[in-house]
Amino acid sequence: MIPMPHVEVRTTADGSSTLFVPALNEHYHSTHGALQEARHVYLAAGLEHALAATTEPVWVLEIGFGTGLNALLTLERSLTAPCPIFYDTIEKFPLPWEVIGQLGTENYLHQPELLDYQQQLHASAWGRPVALTPQFVLLKMAGELQATPLAGNTYHVIYFDAFAPEKQPDMWTDEVFRQLYDATAPGGCLVSYCAKGAFKRSLLAAGWQVEKIPGPPGKREMTRAWKLG
Repeated sequence: MIPMPHVEVRTTADGSSTLFVPALNEHYHSTHGALQEARHVYLAAGLEHALAATTEPVWVLEIGFGTGLNALLTLERSLTAPCPIFYDTIEKFPLPWEVIGQLGTENYLHQPELLDYQQQLHASAWGRPVALTPQFVLLKMAGELQATPLAGNTYHVIYFDAFAPEKQPDMWTDEVFRQLYDATAPGGCLVSYCAKGAFKRSLLAAGWQVEKIPGPPGKREMTRAWKLG
């Protein structure tokens, strides 16, 4: 695994925690609210559409496992979802539990069972599927997205949660979005906090149909892209 850069714990505006990477001058989540951002961008704008569109298992691909917040909230939703969720995630810089344990998650989740699941998410082995519940199967993949083979026409929703384009430009290329387009099931979508014009042009060049929708607190817009046909 690639060594993790130094990180610092920061509290965001809704009381939830995130991590700050001094070397990149970048936060893992919105400083306006990590929890609010995750629920708005990834669950409400992405996962809920996938759950509403099928009674078959839903496949999610997350780019950037990070603190595991998106995965944890998706696991929480799976407990009441009408179908199982298979959750694949790719992370270049896996975080040790020693860092995750400093986030003070218990201060804002207020659900003991979720704290247990959070620990299970991070304790799960890398590189093989792990059924954390009968409704939620996790596969964590360590490494670079571009070097990770992805099954074609598989994912119903992609959480694109890479660091910002100016911080991690190699993650925001036409080639990356073509790779993700090929891995997405027809009718599936990609959601991201980013609304930059260059990002949307790359999505269009890769074949996606792009729409801008209202963003989470602190952001006027976000992006959702669809694979039609």
